[in-house]
Amino acid sequence: MVLSWYTEKKQTVNSKEVTSQLYSTLKVLASASLGVLLFSLLHLPMPWLLGPIFSVMLSQLTISTSWSWPKPFRNIALIILGAAIGSSFTLSAFANMGHYLLYMLLLNVILLLFCILLALITMKLTGMAFMTALTASIPGGLSQSVAFAEEHKGIELGSVTYFQIIRVLSIVSIVPFIVSGKLNVAPVEIEATPLWLLAVYLLLAYGAAVIGEKLKFPVAYFLAPVLVGIAVNVAGIQPIAVPDSLLHAAQLAIGAYIGLMLKPDMIKLPWKVVVTGLTSSIILLAFSYCCAMLLSRMLGLDIVTSFLSTAAGGMDQMSLIAAALKVDATVVTIFQMFRLLFIYFVVFPLLQWLAGFFSRKEELNIQR
Repeated sequence: MVLSWYTEKKQTVNSKEVTSQLYSTLKVLASASLGVLLFSLLHLPMPWLLGPIFSVMLSQLTISTSWSWPKPFRNIALIILGAAIGSSFTLSAFANMGHYLLYMLLLNVILLLFCILLALITMKLTGMAFMTALTASIPGGLSQSVAFAEEHKGIELGSVTYFQIIRVLSIVSIVPFIVSGKLNVAPVEIEATPLWLLAVYLLLAYGAAVIGEKLKFPVAYFLAPVLVGIAVNVAGIQPIAVPDSLLHAAQLAIGAYIGLMLKPDMIKLPWKVVVTGLTSSIILLAFSYCCAMLLSRMLGLDIVTSFLSTAAGGMDQMSLIAAALKVDATVVTIFQMFRLLFIYFVVFPLLQWLAGFFSRKEELNIQR
């Protein structure tokens, strides 16, 4: 996958540019590795994820040079993560889905209403158009929200991109610090899987991810391997343990990718937009924590699992944090998957209708 990425690059640019691209990637790898080392020495939570996020982000914002991290690195990391979480799914986890369904629906409806309120406040403070503020405030998938903004002329793409990226960065960066002091979960020892079986399992996960991408699965490189893991468990095959070393490498790859999201030019947006984006992300995080406390009491889940289930981060990022912290990643994935599907099949169609409504209204005003 990575080799094909560089091959495609080589077909369109000369060898000098390919060398420059490779050098940029090595700089990101060095920065990410330094972040892991510093976070480990300082005994900070999740050094393999948070270390690369902060070190790469600060490097990009402070050092004026080219930075590059091939998307296939991130995709391979998502395959490893999805395979690890999929192998932990059990039949009892599916039995609980029916029990969780009403709570998941209520949580997402409440979240949607709260985000509409945030959008109205954002519109007042920044002067954004309502559709821009709403698209920026809804915690949908980053790529999907940006793609939606690109398709509609009345939506300001730069502001939506900044809001969505700063939300992901805030949640992924802050949540581990909040939950690390609340862990009270004994890690479960799983028998090591033979190397050949692990290799077959990961190859199946990779094949499923490629097919899932062609079928337009949401977060295909994560979700398809999860489904492979579920199928393996349903088939009665022994649980396949993904080694911590692979999970660490996956965290580093995803952390470097996230760290590069915040581009220097985004800070050049109007200061009201920059400050409001960061503030709304923190408010949304606080709201999610309140929902997590209620969920913990109603369902008897530990607060860490509840918070990761309700936090408005990406499904892959929240599941990654759950896997790294050794809490119940299956519950987190179920809640995050439901939120993702709710956004795709309820919220985005609603946004589409609203965009059309405002567009028709603007055309009528022009005609008058």
